[in-house]
Amino acid sequence: MTTSDAPRRTFARLTASTACALALLAGAAHADKIVISNWDGYMPPDLLEKFTAETGIEAELSVHATNEEIMGKVVAGGGKGYDVLFVSSPFAEALHNLGLVADIDHAKVPNVANLYPEATELAHDPGNAYSMPYAWGTTGLCYRADRMEEPTSWMDLLAPADDLKGKVTMLSTDRWLMGAAALALGKSLNDTSTGTLTEEEELLIKAKKDLLAYDDSTFYLKLVSGEATMVQAWDGWCNYGIAENAEIKYTIPKEGSDLWVDTIVITKASENKDAAMKFVDYVLGQDTGVWVASNILYKTPNKAAMEALDPALIESFPNMGMKPEELIKYEQLRDLGKGQKEFARTVTQIMAAQ
Repeated sequence: MTTSDAPRRTFARLTASTACALALLAGAAHADKIVISNWDGYMPPDLLEKFTAETGIEAELSVHATNEEIMGKVVAGGGKGYDVLFVSSPFAEALHNLGLVADIDHAKVPNVANLYPEATELAHDPGNAYSMPYAWGTTGLCYRADRMEEPTSWMDLLAPADDLKGKVTMLSTDRWLMGAAALALGKSLNDTSTGTLTEEEELLIKAKKDLLAYDDSTFYLKLVSGEATMVQAWDGWCNYGIAENAEIKYTIPKEGSDLWVDTIVITKASENKDAAMKFVDYVLGQDTGVWVASNILYKTPNKAAMEALDPALIESFPNMGMKPEELIKYEQLRDLGKGQKEFARTVTQIMAAQ
């Protein structure tokens, strides 16, 4: 999840810099060291400190803002300088296809047993050969229930009723921008055929005239203030709006959603893969999963963690209660491979259109 996905992961306003500094001091005398790249605020702020205290392995955090940023660095350097990466599944798949991530030895990651069975059957990496899922969810419509009826179709966003024109926003991150059109048209989210891209381009250019804005970071605040009535949203970020106004609701249109998955991978260039696998195992522990769900308001594939959540959390944020069997019926975003160039060209033309 990609060009503008950093803001949705920083809602908790937590920084790992203090934990990093403490981890560096604590681990200064240790021979083992790993470098982790993650989004800011996307794991417990004391996780690295605790990991070092329990394992004796020094851990340093390098923050990336987007998938594209870390992807560029890893490709340019062959992965050198990094041991563990947090990336969305299409990027994990792309790095795997480029031969830049290592296979994961499940014997060294026993906490894989904490995952739901469905989380071991993900389309991008069946069996979790090279990636471990960290968080997952859906993309749908977030709306003000006191100002409109529940939307039922992606076309309610792309061709809104007159009273909603100028009061809707869309995500500009390329895969989700195009995903709204693909779903509305009944197309695969990963279809890069010329005909499909042309249809999606025409629909999205037409939809631009009715938008309040493209917005990947403050859309839920526009709902809270009343500036917007309906927005395209990641489920967790709709929860941020729900936390401030109970009239904000989340729904998945009848045409469906994508299944987004954020994953953890180990670079093939890592010189300390055993330590990296210990870190992955540590992250898959119940406590980390509980923190993710409780603080980021994202669902986690960690069954042990989800079962340990305070039931009041799911009462407050109903989409947190989606079952794994519901989630996996949706199509995952995949590495587009050779189709990426034409896909990117289409997105550029949509964004440039007047």
